[in-house]
Amino acid sequence: MEPTFAAMGRPHIDQYDPFYKHYIDLTTPEEATALPAFYNHTITTFFSSLTNEMGTYAYAPDKWSLNQVLQHLLDVERVFVYRLLWIVRGDRQPLPGFDENSFAKHAPASHRTLGELTEEWLLLRQSTDRFIAQLSTAELACKGVANGSSISANALCFIIYGHILHHIDIIETRYLSKS
Repeated sequence: MEPTFAAMGRPHIDQYDPFYKHYIDLTTPEEATALPAFYNHTITTFFSSLTNEMGTYAYAPDKWSLNQVLQHLLDVERVFVYRLLWIVRGDRQPLPGFDENSFAKHAPASHRTLGELTEEWLLLRQSTDRFIAQLSTAELACKGVANGSSISANALCFIIYGHILHHIDIIETRYLSKS
């Protein structure tokens, strides 16, 4: 049987933990498979505009440097895409949560340039975009458990892009406007 690719629509609140509502609300498209084409240019252009000199800047003493923010985006995208893959491939074992601050503490962001992190980030984005763009309606309807909460594949797609948009806003308002 051929997979169907009809529009699924935006996720309902019962398809994800309310913590993620902010991320989903930041997105515009009405269906998950439209997210890659809709945001690819914006994301690529924004992150390509960052320079190596900006990488060590943190807007406050206890905040991450821009290098660490990029490493965070890499780590979180990998975690979210793994969750998405896990769910659409039918594995029903619950997935654990993760501690973003522990990840940041153990990440190699300070040993790399912002350019290196951005290059890796944009390559990972291409992979994510291709994976999401090909998902069928049946795959998007799949549900699983991550970090103790039920979540749909459809919601994870919106969360992935909303998380990026959230950090673009933070970078624009707290890093670029003050560096």
